[in-house]
Amino acid sequence: MKYIKNTLDFHVEEPTVISLGKFDGIHRGHELLMEKLAQKKEEGLKAAIFTFDIPPKKNVEHAEAKVLTTNEEKMHIFEGIGIDYLIECPFTREVMCMEPEDFIRMLVEKLNVKCIVAGEDFHFGHNRRGDYQMLKKYAPVYGYEALILSKMKEDERDISSTFVREEIMAGNIEKANHLLGYRYFVTGMVKHGNQIGRTIGIPTINLIPPEEKLLPPFGVYVTEVFIDDKRYYGVTNVGCKPTIKGNNPVGVETHLLDFREDVYEKVVTVEFRTMIREERRFDSIEKLQEQMMNDIAFTRAFFAKMK
Repeated sequence: MKYIKNTLDFHVEEPTVISLGKFDGIHRGHELLMEKLAQKKEEGLKAAIFTFDIPPKKNVEHAEAKVLTTNEEKMHIFEGIGIDYLIECPFTREVMCMEPEDFIRMLVEKLNVKCIVAGEDFHFGHNRRGDYQMLKKYAPVYGYEALILSKMKEDERDISSTFVREEIMAGNIEKANHLLGYRYFVTGMVKHGNQIGRTIGIPTINLIPPEEKLLPPFGVYVTEVFIDDKRYYGVTNVGCKPTIKGNNPVGVETHLLDFREDVYEKVVTVEFRTMIREERRFDSIEKLQEQMMNDIAFTRAFFAKMK
């Protein structure tokens, strides 16, 4: 996959089928779009995704927009499903103020677009004035096919990034995973912590997640952890360790079951399976240790049922 970013000077010579959007989470609501891209790819077109380097909402509303998937995470997901070109366009004032027809013309000319695949809720251009009807209107003018798809639904709601985000923030991990079509995850490099876990016989690995990454509520979770393409079972605390004195940063701290290797500075992925309990402060390290042993027992029983 060719990953084009940090430039407005992007060009693709080969004929493309393209889908556009934020693609935050790349959830089940995007499945039909991806299926259409794959079909058109079989017909000889190159599959392209056009997105922005930051969520447009962050610039427009000056809001801190926590994301389900970081740009790097999206890149790996798109590569895994066979996308040929990922264009991560800078969301400059020039782009933000572009009229919808100019935006369509730019895409067709720069990316040799022969087919645009979009959902009925897709909006683009200055003040979001462009919509799927405009994509259909200009298709014969600029020589592309417009495939407009209905939204996939769950519980009589459109499956959307907002829906997934609500479930994660409520701690409903199983529901969020169902909506995503895969397990919600955090990827990061293992850093040295305060090593309290090691002193009580329960060593942990510590990740500092990307600042823009949405985390589930502070608490303890059953997780699966991938290191060097190997899978391990884990118990993960998301939060700031209130039992430990000091100003602890928000982190993702995992005890791996039956694992004692040194993985400092390695990149690991933590996938969330279910929530065990909320994070809380204990009166002593001994009380914390006792609870952690209970969390480990819960996790072993969880995976035993899966076998």
